[in-house]
Amino acid sequence: MLEKFFKLKEKGTSVKTEVMAGLTTFLAMAYILAVNPNLLSATGMNYQSVFLATAISAGIATLVMGLVANYPVALAPGMGVNALFAFTICGSMGFSWQAALAGVFVSGILFLVISVTGIRKAIIDAIPAQLKLAIGAGIGFFIALIGLKNAGIVVGNPDTLVALGKLSDPAVLLAIFGILVTLALLARKIPAAVFYGLVITAVVGVILGVCGVEGMPQLPKAVVQFKFDMPTFGAFASGFEELFTHPQSIVAIFSLLFVDFFDTAGTLVAVANRANLVKEDGELENVERAMLSDAVGTVAGAVLGTSTVTSFVESTSGVEVGGRTGLTACTTGILFFLSIIFFPLLATVTNAVTAPALIIVGILMAQQLGHIDWTDFVFAASGFVTIIMMILTYSISTGIALGFITYAITMLATGKVKEIKPIIWALLVIFVIYFTI
Repeated sequence: MLEKFFKLKEKGTSVKTEVMAGLTTFLAMAYILAVNPNLLSATGMNYQSVFLATAISAGIATLVMGLVANYPVALAPGMGVNALFAFTICGSMGFSWQAALAGVFVSGILFLVISVTGIRKAIIDAIPAQLKLAIGAGIGFFIALIGLKNAGIVVGNPDTLVALGKLSDPAVLLAIFGILVTLALLARKIPAAVFYGLVITAVVGVILGVCGVEGMPQLPKAVVQFKFDMPTFGAFASGFEELFTHPQSIVAIFSLLFVDFFDTAGTLVAVANRANLVKEDGELENVERAMLSDAVGTVAGAVLGTSTVTSFVESTSGVEVGGRTGLTACTTGILFFLSIIFFPLLATVTNAVTAPALIIVGILMAQQLGHIDWTDFVFAASGFVTIIMMILTYSISTGIALGFITYAITMLATGKVKEIKPIIWALLVIFVIYFTI
């Protein structure tokens, strides 16, 4: 049944491989279960309720992605857009969290509309193949930076922006150990090397007392918990009046829509390239269904009580283990549902354990740089800007936007105006508006 539904043999994979890939993806992005409630609780939202909304919305959206689009992509409330929700929309703009959830709901509905009408597919198809490679490579560097930051190997510095972390820190040493182990396994061409590296790092971390609850060197005090109070469920409905009477409502909705759209587009392009889901003409397989799944996730997240749900770039960690179909996503989705009661146990999987997987996957994704035509200045410039700005602004969508602007300008300067598709010009206007507001 699984073979027929997910086309496992056609994709060159197996049930075992897909399940391992799904587990790897889940472990690589499980941090969102703790980070998202912490961040959104700054708006006055109930921590436990946001945790439940995070887990349930991730489970629903990821299952839809697996069953409808047959993509090995997992979804959850996105990093970056949750900060936009908490600190910009609820913070500087002054929206209540209920009104902000209403904004997420509206942006999700708009997302749904442009997905069904094919607008999103047309935009993704309009991205030049060379720029798609740059986006994929840029995301590789981006997630490697996330891994290095989470592990404490790279830290902030007021003088130099970033600096080397404290290498004597046990968590940092554990992450370095995990990187070296995973590198060795990959060099030996061990199947599922990323997954085995993650498991080995976790076991060593527990044995040495580095992994534990809230960073404490101890095993979890409990294995399960049964708390299901959700005051955020349906709260978005009470925020519509405030949303539509607020002077900055359009700005808030547009910002949510923009970030979600291009974060998702970039992630799908990157995952599709690594999972061989790109057709000969450069189009992504089932991209309409993948986009639709993402939109459904955003709407479900707003109803449950969390910020925008989006495709997670950490899905690439599962792809590198061998995940090629929606069975990988379904495995991850089921694990998100199970996390509702097993949260104390999951707390032992710290950033030091998952960081090596993100860093190694970043290396593998950066290999796409070799396929970019660096002798063509148009692609060299737009590709470079896409990658460097994605890293330095800590935003996939910003990197893509600035890369598009650079592409249009250099094409115009080299007299290749006729080769620029109309959609590119439309996007250029949207990007300028976005940066202006």
